Amino acid sequence: GLPAALPALPLELTVLYNSLLLTVGEESDSVIEGEAEEIRQGLLRVLEACGASGQDLSTEELWQKVLQEVKVEELQAPLHRLGALQAAWWLAARRLDSTTSLFRLLSTAEDLERAHCSEGKNELLSLLKAWRVPAEEAPLPLVQSTESLKEVLCTTATFLQGLQELEAGNFPTALCLLQEATRGFCSKRVLAQIHICLSCCSQRMGKPQTALQYLRRAIQADFQCLSALSHVAALYHKLGKTDAELQALALLYEALEKKPPAAASSSPYFLIRTELLVHTPLLSSLLRHRHPSEVKYLLAQRCLQDGRVADAVEHYLDFLTLLKEGLQQQVPLHSDSALPRIPEVFLEAASALELAGRHQDAITVCKEVIRRTTKLIPRVLLVEEKPEQPECPLPEAGLAGRLPSQKKEDLHCLAWRAAGYLHQGWAWAMLGESKEAVMEFSRKVWKMPSQKSVCLSMPEDLLSEVKVLHKIRLLSLIGRGAQFLEQGKHKEALLDFQHGLQISPGDPVAASYFVQALWKLNRKQEATAHWQKFSQSSTEKDEQQERSPFSFRSFPLYLISCLKWATFPHSESLTVSIQDYLGITSQDSLS
Repeated sequence: GLPAALPALPLELTVLYNSLLLTVGEESDSVIEGEAEEIRQGLLRVLEACGASGQDLSTEELWQKVLQEVKVEELQAPLHRLGALQAAWWLAARRLDSTTSLFRLLSTAEDLERAHCSEGKNELLSLLKAWRVPAEEAPLPLVQSTESLKEVLCTTATFLQGLQELEAGNFPTALCLLQEATRGFCSKRVLAQIHICLSCCSQRMGKPQTALQYLRRAIQADFQCLSALSHVAALYHKLGKTDAELQALALLYEALEKKPPAAASSSPYFLIRTELLVHTPLLSSLLRHRHPSEVKYLLAQRCLQDGRVADAVEHYLDFLTLLKEGLQQQVPLHSDSALPRIPEVFLEAASALELAGRHQDAITVCKEVIRRTTKLIPRVLLVEEKPEQPECPLPEAGLAGRLPSQKKEDLHCLAWRAAGYLHQGWAWAMLGESKEAVMEFSRKVWKMPSQKSVCLSMPEDLLSEVKVLHKIRLLSLIGRGAQFLEQGKHKEALLDFQHGLQISPGDPVAASYFVQALWKLNRKQEATAHWQKFSQSSTEKDEQQERSPFSFRSFPLYLISCLKWATFPHSESLTVSIQDYLGITSQDSLS
């Protein structure tokens, strides 16, 4: 409350500098945010002591007024130190232009000349490197020297500009700035972060091997930087190096299980550090730590995709155990989370169990999916593949006017339940229980009679969900038809394969079974004609499926076992029989 006095201001500003630094130091690794109101009040007291006022000015305008009008020699060094602190707050807020303007004001003519000669292309870095605190006759003690603060500001400005260029897609410029930042004054933790950003930049420039080298340097700089290990696994996945990817994921899971990642030790002597000033959304995204359960799921998923069935089963069962322990409450939600919806995890586990020959266990898992999704979907869901809005048979039904997101969720739940029945059907078939298999395959969960009805148009964002439903229905018809053939019910089998071809015209498996059913019904001439037609179009169909956005690779992973089982095993014998028949008929016609 004392009035400002010029003789006391150097001490007052130095105390303000030290107290702000100590306040930041007490908050440990908490990032610097907001405005430093204490700095503003200090500047106002300087103006007050000089008989001026600046209450209505912004902080930038206040700095301009103080530095242009206050020429008291004893105040120059304290004001420069305070300016460096102001720069720290502005850099933390990513106000690079404000920081540049401030250092223009702080720089002498000699500093500006030196900055222009040294590095004219990057004004902020040039000004920072050229800036010097004016000399003092009797300097007061400081809790952090301005020299170390200047080094931190240089590294921070370089790092921030590199991140800006990376986000803007200017990768060569970003690479140069980030490489310069690695030579700056920073802790091992920040050095590892910069190397991760360099890796990201190299990857986007199409240099995966260089990206891997930067990630290795990140781990060498800070062995606790687990996000680097996560990026290593993701990069190996893109390169198709499954063994290396699985090894990286296993190491990551082991490290996460031991203890949560702790920050690498920073220098205790410096209260303002780069890690307190750099916190952009891009950097947060690159440094996000995965939850152990996400890594466990990735291990299971990658093993299943690569055909390592035994390992996949082990990882999926471990993951399902985590679910029972309340995993959903432990995992924070992120848009880039590796975890899919819980029913999909159960169905993927069922696929792995089926491929491992554990069909009863697969049936148990699928029953749980069906039980959980039964109450979440309408009993009848009519999907019209037309751009115009279809007529609703029951306009009063409460679900008819659902929002697109609700419609999509209905389709998801419907697909999960249908897939559960599909898996059970194939599991019973593999166990030799044909009657049970037919019953499960016959569950037409999207056409059950009901008092409720939902009408859905076919907007673009629902197309993939409907394609999945069609694939599940096709696989169910193929599965049931195959069981009918085994039971000698050839007419019923023929109808199923015919319906399958209506859903997916030219599907090679449905077509082959259709020909076989005709053959078994002694309709050999028809079977031969269809066989010739399907054989001629098979090559063209394969090429179309490869180009299609809904090819095999685009279907959910939880259908992998069903896609494997839904094959035609008698292709060679059927071809021989038809060719023999064609030979006999041609001889008869000649004779």
